[in-house]
Amino acid sequence: MRETFGAKKPESWRMRFHTQTAGVSLTAQQPLNNIVRTAIEALAGVLGGTQSLHTNSYDEALALPTEEAVRIALRTQQIIAYETGVTNTIDPLGGSYFVEAFTDRLEHHCYEYFRKIDELGGMVDAVKRGFPQREIADAAFDLQREIDEGRRVVVGVNAFTEGDENATEILRIDQALEQQQVDQVKAFKAGRDMAQVDGALRAIREAAAREINLMPLLIDAARIGVSEGEMVESLQQVWGDYRELPVF
Repeated sequence: MRETFGAKKPESWRMRFHTQTAGVSLTAQQPLNNIVRTAIEALAGVLGGTQSLHTNSYDEALALPTEEAVRIALRTQQIIAYETGVTNTIDPLGGSYFVEAFTDRLEHHCYEYFRKIDELGGMVDAVKRGFPQREIADAAFDLQREIDEGRRVVVGVNAFTEGDENATEILRIDQALEQQQVDQVKAFKAGRDMAQVDGALRAIREAAAREINLMPLLIDAARIGVSEGEMVESLQQVWGDYRELPVF
């Protein structure tokens, strides 16, 4: 921020980051194993200095999480915070040659990606040309091939597969809740001051057409009850609707 963009305030130089455990590591087979995977990943995030953390629920490869699964995900964070002692030190792994070497490799590869993205004209142009989409698809393909060929062991999937006879209870949503949610949204919209809503949306369209900073207008619109969908629709009226091209 300081060297590339010329930021002046030290507060803007700080790197704050959120960590979410890896959804790609969750398995539908023997899903209780995901509790262990999530705990290890969460601990890694804490050791890496994350400022906030989301732990996935063990059943998310199957459905929306149950209350029990969500509670276990929360308790995982609390056990790390209150029972392990890792939060007592600012940088528990500081000075580790192994971690530092991996950090240097990660930094090197990050700058390689930044260089490629800059060569493509920036992130927006890179997305339009399908670059990040291809990278994600290729990485997913390579990972699945390693698993299928047994070059990467995934416990309960391609190794140690016995003991998965019991079906995991999953969350099932009552369809009546869908109509209840629709009714709540309709009631909320009916109670708004439509003159204010229309004025806010008009201001968003005008600012978008003139390439003015939209953030203050979007915040003001949200405060008077304008929905995200209504804001997006207003922007689409000015900029059109982006359609992603096929990756392959």
